Amino acid sequence: MSVTVKRIYEAAEKQDGFRVLVDRLWPRGVSKEKAGIDLWLKEIAPSTELREWFNHDPAKWKEFQKKYNKELKANDEAVSILKKHMREGKVTLLYSAKDETHNQAVALKEFIED
Repeated sequence: MSVTVKRIYEAAEKQDGFRVLVDRLWPRGVSKEKAGIDLWLKEIAPSTELREWFNHDPAKWKEFQKKYNKELKANDEAVSILKKHMREGKVTLLYSAKDETHNQAVALKEFIED
């Protein structure tokens, strides 16, 4: 199982494998054609409440991860869909946040790999 994380604004590449957008909202300024996604799994994204609370504040990162992991544990269906694609080959989790270290795709990758 190989999972990578990439900003949706970066060009799609063949080595990305199966590209999954893990944002609840469609990224600004990206057309669906340009995005080159295979699946928009918005159901696996953090809840609106959690996303708004976190607001990409690095000081809230550890608490965000705990809360998001709790949401993921209660979201068997979406997590199962992602794991199914991971068993089939390489998966790239796509996100739109500017912060490449503190975002839901990074937290999701860590959750899935544990």
